Amino acid sequence: MSSAVVDPLSRASSRVAQGGKATAGRILTDTLRRDKRGTSLHQFTAFVSFLHYSFDCFTDGSATVSIVTGMLRPFTAVGFRRFDGSFDPRRNPNPFSLRQATVPLMDDDLKDRVREAAEADALLNAVKHDSEAQVGAIMGPLMGQNPEFREHGDQIPGIVAPVIERVNGMSAEERRDRLAELAPERLEELESEDEGEDHPLPDLPDVEAYDEIKMRVAPNPNGPWHVGHARMPAVIGTYAECYDGSFVCRFDDTDPETKRPDLDAYDQILDAIDYLGFEPSEVIKASDRVETYYEHARELIELGGAYTCSCSGETFSDLKNSAEPCPHRDKDQETIREEFEAMVDGEYSSGEMVLRVKTDIEHKNPALRDWVAFRMIDTPHPREEASDYRCWPMLDFQSGVDDHLTGVTHIIRGIDLQDSAKRQGFVYDYFDWEYPEVMHWGHVQIDAYDVPMSTSSIIELIEAGDLTGWDDPRAPTIASLRRRGIRGEAIVDAMVELGTSTSNVDLAMSSIYANNRELVDDGAPRAFFVRDDPDSGGLVERQVVGGPDVAEPPVHPDHENRGTREIPVSGAVVLEGDDLPAHDERVWLKGFGCVRHTRDALEFTGDDIDVVRDGDVDVVHWAPADGPRLRLRTMEGDVDGVAEPGIVDADVDDVVQFVRIGFARLDDLESDPAVAYYAHP
Repeated sequence: MSSAVVDPLSRASSRVAQGGKATAGRILTDTLRRDKRGTSLHQFTAFVSFLHYSFDCFTDGSATVSIVTGMLRPFTAVGFRRFDGSFDPRRNPNPFSLRQATVPLMDDDLKDRVREAAEADALLNAVKHDSEAQVGAIMGPLMGQNPEFREHGDQIPGIVAPVIERVNGMSAEERRDRLAELAPERLEELESEDEGEDHPLPDLPDVEAYDEIKMRVAPNPNGPWHVGHARMPAVIGTYAECYDGSFVCRFDDTDPETKRPDLDAYDQILDAIDYLGFEPSEVIKASDRVETYYEHARELIELGGAYTCSCSGETFSDLKNSAEPCPHRDKDQETIREEFEAMVDGEYSSGEMVLRVKTDIEHKNPALRDWVAFRMIDTPHPREEASDYRCWPMLDFQSGVDDHLTGVTHIIRGIDLQDSAKRQGFVYDYFDWEYPEVMHWGHVQIDAYDVPMSTSSIIELIEAGDLTGWDDPRAPTIASLRRRGIRGEAIVDAMVELGTSTSNVDLAMSSIYANNRELVDDGAPRAFFVRDDPDSGGLVERQVVGGPDVAEPPVHPDHENRGTREIPVSGAVVLEGDDLPAHDERVWLKGFGCVRHTRDALEFTGDDIDVVRDGDVDVVHWAPADGPRLRLRTMEGDVDGVAEPGIVDADVDDVVQFVRIGFARLDDLESDPAVAYYAHP
């Protein structure tokens, strides 16, 4: 069956979980009518008949998601051949009877074993994630670890679903107690995993050789941070905590031309580090330390480890690649000193003179042969304190000196910077310094964004007006995640989980979202927001006839003690178009009750929740038609709609869960429309 069918099947399952099977049936029927590839019309008709009849056979609403999962199994390619269009509910009222010839029914003993295994898996899933057990996460282990269950795959979902419903009805404490009773070894294993998560990173090398572990985060302040930049402070900060050490934040801002510093970025980066939950023991700007680098250059010249060179870049490159010495390499020290002081005084222009570290001109790696330590830059530094300097150190010289002087014991840098340690090794040898421990890691690739994860690219998009700023929800930046309500801890945990492998790694934003969900779900009040979005059918308005004047949905479904929200229902309400039932069909308005769609109104029919449990009606969110207008800013663009009245009484920065939509951070409640930023499902 094509993906065009399978995807709507998943969507239908979700719809069933939210309230009932009527809408799910419509989704499946409409989709299957459009998608008949790979099936004969006769087979297709049998499939639709079976599908609708199966929905009618199962009246326990709590089981419908699992039933849909089970129903998919007969309709693989093999399943279609098995049915071959032979199913007719009028002649064969039992949808499972077609399989009884080849698959025996389960006896009571086997059913009990399924229930016990499913309960253990459901409890483990719920306790591990501190949330309700998920059907999809349970069916895999259940069938994988119990091969004898597999031939009964079509019967398993109906047995498992009530078990999952019962587990989801327990409190967190009851789940843990029951798991300890049913499968104590699995609870012990889970608790052992939790303890291990305190130190998820590999050990730093040779920590015993140092009295104190000190590391460094060394950003270039040429702009605010994108998401990938968070990896360094996340891992460095975590290591510092693990070893009761510290880290310095050193701004490597000694290139005022190619990677020109942004004056606002210094504070923005420090703010980002704080947001991630860390505090450096010291903050250094390399541009404040130029005189220190000059002093070490002078000392290096005295040691015979450096010389001035006026070769053009092309000329020196040819010599270097041929392993031939530059004609300036054997200058007398007096000339070298004089020419370097002329560099310091700004007597040369860009490209006219450099200071080189004297290494091995025949080294097997040409990149290490007599590399540049200082060069001339005509462009003034944007910081007033450093604007008079024209002779600037290269990063390898500057960072090598600073690592030693600030007492850094361990360095983590990209795998593409392995030559840096080798270049700096020559300087360390001249000064008789001990080089810090070094770890290299691969690059991290992050999904979900259309915007390149590049500071320069983001700047270009902002300047072109394609992004509103660094906190635009479409931008892959720390500022954007923060404005969307993502906690720094969620980012740190995801970055630390990547480890320090030398291989390139992929980070799924869904892992950050999952971490954040665990952090905010318990404290996030629920709220209704009805989207005026073509993708959800637009906004429809209907008068409510009958029923209470005020709806009282819970502030949080898991915390009755937090009370309810009061939403007036004295006039018209709005729903999303996809949620509006067909004429004369019913729908359950969350927190209010069941209504029937008659003409242009919704007529109250009662508040007996059994109609939902029986799976006869869908459960939907709604809002008073005169409720406050709200704009939800998302990665896909802005979505306007109507929210429940209480939203304007909340506080800016609160994270709420818009029911059936996802979590969002309230950003501006004074404007019209109010503004919230979408975080994640």
